Amino acid sequence: MRLALLAACLATPLAAQDTLSLDPPARRLAPENEAERLGAVTSASGGIVRVLDKIIGTVTDLELRTGETAEVGAISVTMGDCRYPTANPAGDAYALVSVRTRADDAAVFEGWLIASAPALSAVDHPRYDVWALRCLGV
Repeated sequence: MRLALLAACLATPLAAQDTLSLDPPARRLAPENEAERLGAVTSASGGIVRVLDKIIGTVTDLELRTGETAEVGAISVTMGDCRYPTANPAGDAYALVSVRTRADDAAVFEGWLIASAPALSAVDHPRYDVWALRCLGV
């Protein structure tokens, strides 16, 4: 009797696996031109980044043209590029920036800052926070 009960218990998961279907649901894809339109970005002549000195509590907004560098406290910030969504210019900003220490020119951060998601790619410095605000001319 116990052997029959054990066999029935062990066979139950096996039977359940035979009937399981893992077919993904059908997805409706956006037309290619719509996806291209939504993902299209336009380069601006520069951008505005904000620098927070976490020790003193001062905030400095830097208006930088592409290729321009500004110094704030112990760091220098260089604007590589600033792009915004073509379909919604005021909706977001993507700024390619380089943050370096002034004392030894060591790289603190090099990459894209996204205005709508500042924590996504944050500048990791013990004293300064840097984030993108918007592109120029938008």
